[in-house]
Amino acid sequence: MEWKFVRLLSIGQIQPGMKLGKRIYSEEGLTLLAEGAELTASILRRLEKLGVDMLYVQDKVTDDVVVPEMVTDETRRQAIKQIRTVYRSMINDTMGRISYPHLGYNFRKMTEEILNDLGSREDVLIMLGDIHTTDHYLYTHSFNVCLYTLTLGMAAGYSRDDLFTIGMGSMLHDIGKTRISPKVLLKSGKLTDEEFAEMKRHTEYGFAILKDEPFVPLLAAHCAFQHHERLDGSGYPRGIAGSEIHDFAKWIAITDSYDAMTTNRVYRSGMLPHQAVDILYGGSCTQYDQRKLEVFRDKVALYPVGLTVRLSTGETGVVTRVPSKTPNRPIVRVIEDAEGASIQPYEVDLSQHLSVMVDRIANR
Repeated sequence: MEWKFVRLLSIGQIQPGMKLGKRIYSEEGLTLLAEGAELTASILRRLEKLGVDMLYVQDKVTDDVVVPEMVTDETRRQAIKQIRTVYRSMINDTMGRISYPHLGYNFRKMTEEILNDLGSREDVLIMLGDIHTTDHYLYTHSFNVCLYTLTLGMAAGYSRDDLFTIGMGSMLHDIGKTRISPKVLLKSGKLTDEEFAEMKRHTEYGFAILKDEPFVPLLAAHCAFQHHERLDGSGYPRGIAGSEIHDFAKWIAITDSYDAMTTNRVYRSGMLPHQAVDILYGGSCTQYDQRKLEVFRDKVALYPVGLTVRLSTGETGVVTRVPSKTPNRPIVRVIEDAEGASIQPYEVDLSQHLSVMVDRIANR
């Protein structure tokens, strides 16, 4: 699905009476507010309390702008529903007695749906995730990490069998968190040393859950086990380094960190993509594989469609398209001159005007 007439604004920039340009989801994947809904003052206050700090709104200046979706809304909804159903059952099974004989089969089926959607689109880029509230992070995070990892796996040229394995491993990488106490898992403040030690055990729990499951490749279980390991040995649970870490886990280390940084949480707002990528590159060769980071950089839209940016010329514009070949050099519709006066909009393709750069995000 594609969304039109949208501009991405911080919630402080939005005036009551504006209309929502792209639906908002709860963290369980359910529609909280549909596109076209009028944003009243009370709704905006409520969304802010729920941790939403940016919204897509309808805007005449960008009434022809299309925000591309990586997969269909139905695929997204079904995948998050599947994750939610299984994880909730496991969270409620405090004794660990329930078996899940169809877990592997069902998640493989969802991986296939995501792969089919991604394969039907040309030159897919990793886009900014959907706008969600912060009431439950685990379900959408698992889906996003799978979506991003499969996009990178396809770009890296993995076989269909390997894509199924890394897809299942990335979708289930955090399944061990169903064995973590909700008081720790959902805590809004900083974890104590004891709580963090418990949280780290989710990698071991995940491996234990998945290693003997029918239809779950053993390598997918190792993705759950190793996705917090780091190249320099500073990760967990075993502190292994370099080639001891499987390549699939190295990919998931990047996408897991990226989604964690760009998603709103109860204790902080999400970063924009370019900010998260800068931090990831700060860990190049020490925490993350440099070549994999390069693939990631070439597949992520650093400046999302609809974002208002200030250019190095002093002019202000809105990102209207992100070319797949040059995702860090978007097409920008200039709407204000360097003095802040409104002008007749025109577009500048930064991939063709190399002396012009995005200077900063406007009014973020």
